[in-house]
Amino acid sequence: MQGELLITIMSSLAQEESRSISENTTWGKRKQFAEGKTSVGYSAFLGYDKDFKINEEQAQVVKLIYKLFLGGRSFYAITKELEKRGIKSPSGKDKWYISTVRSILTNEKYRGDALIQKEYTADFLDKTRRKNTGEIPQYYVEEHHEAIISPDLFDFVQTEIKARENGSKHSGVSIFANKIKCGCCGGWYGAKVWHSTDKYRRVVYRCNKKYAKKGKPCSTRHLTEEEIKQIFVKALNSLVEVRENVIAELRSLIDSVCQTGELLEEHDRVEQELGVLAERLETLIRENARVAQDQTAYLKQENEIRARYVEKQGHLARLDEQIAERDGKRNILEGMIQVVCDINGEQVAFDEELWSGLLDHIVVKEDGAVVVVFKGGIESGVDGCRGLFYLRKQSG
Repeated sequence: MQGELLITIMSSLAQEESRSISENTTWGKRKQFAEGKTSVGYSAFLGYDKDFKINEEQAQVVKLIYKLFLGGRSFYAITKELEKRGIKSPSGKDKWYISTVRSILTNEKYRGDALIQKEYTADFLDKTRRKNTGEIPQYYVEEHHEAIISPDLFDFVQTEIKARENGSKHSGVSIFANKIKCGCCGGWYGAKVWHSTDKYRRVVYRCNKKYAKKGKPCSTRHLTEEEIKQIFVKALNSLVEVRENVIAELRSLIDSVCQTGELLEEHDRVEQELGVLAERLETLIRENARVAQDQTAYLKQENEIRARYVEKQGHLARLDEQIAERDGKRNILEGMIQVVCDINGEQVAFDEELWSGLLDHIVVKEDGAVVVVFKGGIESGVDGCRGLFYLRKQSG
């Protein structure tokens, strides 16, 4: 009996000592985090060696992943391309996972910043790690180390990731799929294989809803990949011819539809009003606890303040959405300006990055005409009969 008691006591002492050591270690680490100091498992972190020194060979792989994504590839398609090229994963394996590619495309460390304490140790005994969703402080350090991906490009990629997740038109099968819209029914074009089992096999793009209405098929024509490339290149070259005008138009759009100054001022005002309401509510509750009051009148006043508080919270949330939407548009337009600025005055050949960076979508009309709609609303089209290109600003 005494032996069991002694074992229990010794076990408790050992556990308490383990807790103390763990807490002291944790305190030391968090103190470093608060000072902006962090480290990663460099052996499995692609692109950086110890002390965030760029590993040039690995950095090229990181840049390739961003290039493939901006070229229209899905996370899955990127994994297949990396495996096809024989590029090892961060852990040195031949197989790449979607989660790994997504992590590389969304990790702020590649833009030179560091979000510290993304995870924390939940249990000091089994060292269980959990995602930090507000349980402990997080620290965001800007310009923490040298970036592999420019901040502007990184932010543009985040905008594109959200756009793909929120939309339904992106497909990782091909950069052309679901970028072409049917002018007859509004459906998206998809790849179709003709003569799949013989020597005449070829891939064409056609309206996915062409035969959705029985007896009334869409009259829009199909396109081959080569035709799509030619249409885009011709439209792009017509854009390059008036490059300065296009850049000026895009900057004008940024000035007219992407400004957030007034929204930010209103956001600050609503936040202050929320603070005042919170103070009023706190004072009211404290006073009710201190002095006997008519509870009917008290509850009426409390409910009125709470209702106004909820209303202001809703207003603040809508302002957040509007600001985020305008910032997203700004990122897209500034990204397009950068791409256009990088194009020299010579005739442009087809390039996947240009396709992804500049194109919003293509519309194929019933009369055979094709309209290329660039991001920002600039249109360039070809007349279905005469084959003449025109350039104009999209209406609305």
